Amino acid sequence: MLRPFLMLFFCTSALYTSAQISWINVDSFFQPLPKSVQVFYTNDPIDSLPFKAYYLIADLKNKDLNFTTDTTYKRRFTPAQFYDRNNQPLVVVNGTFFSFETNGNLNVVIQKGKLLSLNSKTIKSFKDTTKRVPLYSSAIGINKKRKADIAWIKTDSTLSYAEAVQIPLTSNGNFFTRSSGNKPSRSLPDYNPFKKWKVQTAIGGGPVLVQNSQIKITNEEERMFAGKGMFDKHPRTAMGYTADNKLIILVVEGRSPAAAGATLVQEAQILKDLGCVEALNLDGGGSSCLLINGKETIAPSDKKQRAIPAVFIIQKMGK
Repeated sequence: MLRPFLMLFFCTSALYTSAQISWINVDSFFQPLPKSVQVFYTNDPIDSLPFKAYYLIADLKNKDLNFTTDTTYKRRFTPAQFYDRNNQPLVVVNGTFFSFETNGNLNVVIQKGKLLSLNSKTIKSFKDTTKRVPLYSSAIGINKKRKADIAWIKTDSTLSYAEAVQIPLTSNGNFFTRSSGNKPSRSLPDYNPFKKWKVQTAIGGGPVLVQNSQIKITNEEERMFAGKGMFDKHPRTAMGYTADNKLIILVVEGRSPAAAGATLVQEAQILKDLGCVEALNLDGGGSSCLLINGKETIAPSDKKQRAIPAVFIIQKMGK
């Protein structure tokens, strides 16, 4: 969480202003940082409610940085435990949604090109809680050329790799439907539109928040938050990337008198304002946690770090 003595530092630090929010550079609190990595903080109110958030921006082209993941099997670790077991990397941030019953991931995790975790295959329908529909959750991946991509993923236990499609798809029996906004525009014949996703690193979540530099939230297509859930304020974690190949990690504090959190729409707007071409929501609530050189940014809403099964990591090479 932000320490009080930083307030004096704010008076002289650099500012970045988005459409609604002024961001203050707080690199000095999280040193040592490579020149290609910067950290920003804001406490500008949103909707007249208290708001706190951090974002980290890292240059994907910097070969001194390694972008990777870590996950567990049938158990969970806190971000601090992941930090220690990965030789104290530069960045640790929570990622996938998961099951409290099994401690397992519900989303894809890829490390060094290997598929470590599969997407949950089905989920209950919004409209009929007894019906289960195929689930194609979204994920963010980075390939060998250090290019980021956000896509909708299909995994299969018989395959050693994930398959991806670049347009949001919902499923209706044996037919895929191409989405236009929140309404289906036309049906496609029964075929497999997914292609091998050639990424080295990936972590899943959902829904997608930004596509083609525009806010387009695929909450309905991904069967994520029912009813008015996407408009509720919560702690948030999200990732996106810019046209000039910068990775952005955003965390929003919430569920406290000092920080109300953000809706999915507000989260998407922030990422769009920061220049994201594509952006993805990850698990939030009590799971939201970003460590930079082992230091907490937002205060966890559970008052302590929640144990989780997977994290996204940035390492300084040689460490």
